[in-house]
Amino acid sequence: MADEVVSNKQVILRDYVEGFPEESDMDVTTGTVRLSVQAGSNAVLVKNLYLSCDPYIWNRMKKLAGSYTESLKPGSPISGYGACKVIYSGHQKFKKGDLVWGITGWEEYTLITAPETLFKIEHMDVPVSYYTGMPGMTAHGGFFRVFCPKKGETMFISAASGAVGQLVGQFAKLTGCYVVGCAGSKEKVDLPKNKFKFDDAFNYKEVTDLAAALKRYFPDGIDIYFQNVGGKMLDEVLLNMKSHGRIAACGMILQYNLEQPEPVYNLTQIIAKQIRMEGFVAFEFYPQYPEYLEMVLPQIREGKIVYVEDIAEGIESGPAARIGLFSGKNVGKQVVAVARE
Repeated sequence: MADEVVSNKQVILRDYVEGFPEESDMDVTTGTVRLSVQAGSNAVLVKNLYLSCDPYIWNRMKKLAGSYTESLKPGSPISGYGACKVIYSGHQKFKKGDLVWGITGWEEYTLITAPETLFKIEHMDVPVSYYTGMPGMTAHGGFFRVFCPKKGETMFISAASGAVGQLVGQFAKLTGCYVVGCAGSKEKVDLPKNKFKFDDAFNYKEVTDLAAALKRYFPDGIDIYFQNVGGKMLDEVLLNMKSHGRIAACGMILQYNLEQPEPVYNLTQIIAKQIRMEGFVAFEFYPQYPEYLEMVLPQIREGKIVYVEDIAEGIESGPAARIGLFSGKNVGKQVVAVARE
C-alpha cells in the first residue's frame, strides 16, 4: 500500500577500515522506509533482490583520495551493484514491477534518487541474479575491447573460477583461443577444467615452481594474460609472455589483504617484449551494454556459456559473504539473495 511504512534491514559501515576488513566493521541494523516517493520527485524506490559482492568494495571501505570511486560513508548503508524490483517510481522511464540493475544499497529497500543510472532488465529467460552488474561487462569489455583476441592465441587467466575469470575463459574458448586458468582449491580448479571447458587449469597453491608450471602449459609463451591477482603471479607471467603480448589488469585480489603488497620485479619485460598492459573499469563499457547482451544471451540460452554463483541467503549474511570473498571462501560469483521476488 502506498505510504505504508515498513521495516528495512540494512548493512551499515561502522567506520573507515584500516588494514584487512572484518565482519565487525559492518553492522546489520533495522530501520524503516516509506513505500512511496515524494510528489514531483524523479526518484525510484526499489526492493533489493540480489546484491553483488565485488572486490573493489574493499577499497571503498577505506578513506580514499584520488580514486576512480568514492569512499563509502560511515554510518550509512554500504552500496554496490544489485538487481532490484521497482516498488514506486517518480521517473517516466520506470514503472512499478519493473526489474532493474545498477547501484543500490545493501538493505531491503533503497530510494534511488538518480534512477537514470539504472538499467532495465528486459530478458527474463535467464536468472535475475545474473544481472548484478559488473562481472559480465568487465569480462566482455576487458576481453574484446582490451585484448582484441585472435583465434589460436594462448591465454592465461588467474582467479579463473571467479565472477569475471569464468566468463573471460569461456569467451576465449568461443573465440578459438587456447586457455589455461589457475585457482586456489581443487573445487575451484575443477570448474574451469570440467564446467567452463578451459583447455586446462591448476591449483597455484600446490605449485612449488610457478615459472616451470607456466612453461609447461605455455611452451611457446603467453599471448594474453587476464590479470586478477597481482604480485608474484604477475611477476612470473611477465617472464613467460610472448613479444607483443597483452595484459588486461582487471584486479589485484591477492594483494588487498596484505599490509605490504608483493613487489613486482620483472616490469622491464614490458619494454623488452613490447608488452601492452592496460587497466580498465567496468563502467567505461556501459555504452556497449546492448552489444554485450546480444552476444551473451544466446550463448547462455544454448548452454554454450554457463555461470556459477555462490548465493548467500538473507541480508544478514552480507558481512560474512563480503569478507569471505577476500579469503577465497566463495566458489563462483558471490551474491547475496535479499529476496527472491
